[in-house]
Amino acid sequence: MLMPRQKTPNLTLPTLDHGDFDLSAQKTERGTVVCFYRGLHCPICAKYLAEMEKLADKFAERGIDMIAVSSDGEERTRAMQEKIESSKIKFAYDLPLSVAKEWGLYISTSRGKTSIGIEEPALFSEPGLFLVTEQQTLFYGSVQTMPFVRPHFSELLGAVDFAIANNYPARGEYTGEV
Repeated sequence: MLMPRQKTPNLTLPTLDHGDFDLSAQKTERGTVVCFYRGLHCPICAKYLAEMEKLADKFAERGIDMIAVSSDGEERTRAMQEKIESSKIKFAYDLPLSVAKEWGLYISTSRGKTSIGIEEPALFSEPGLFLVTEQQTLFYGSVQTMPFVRPHFSELLGAVDFAIANNYPARGEYTGEV
């Protein structure tokens, strides 16, 4: 399990238009939003990533970069980028499922074609959303077992504003006896 204020696993993946992404080499003022999505087959992911795209400039104004990550290959990732008409967020692909598990993501098996007629991969990760600080420690994390009920990017942006204004630390860091 990832722990707030502790280093996250590294994440090094190819991206569609930005070369290789290496989380440990990110140079941002306040960190990186890492959004793991299920893949092109998921219509809910497309809506979610479209919301992410709409708020990317507002996150950038606060010194936060954004990347969308899936285990899809380059072709399916490009199709997702085009589907949501994205030009502001980075898209990484070829996420190894072993790395997905390091991030605490749940893995699902294919159920065939989805409601939009696209075949699910044999195995893929379920969604996760993380805000990783510029020191590569976990500030915020949310992991889903299903594609439904995800955190809203507008609420995350409001939380970022509150954290900045109040020097609010990452919470959930306690690991002692209870």
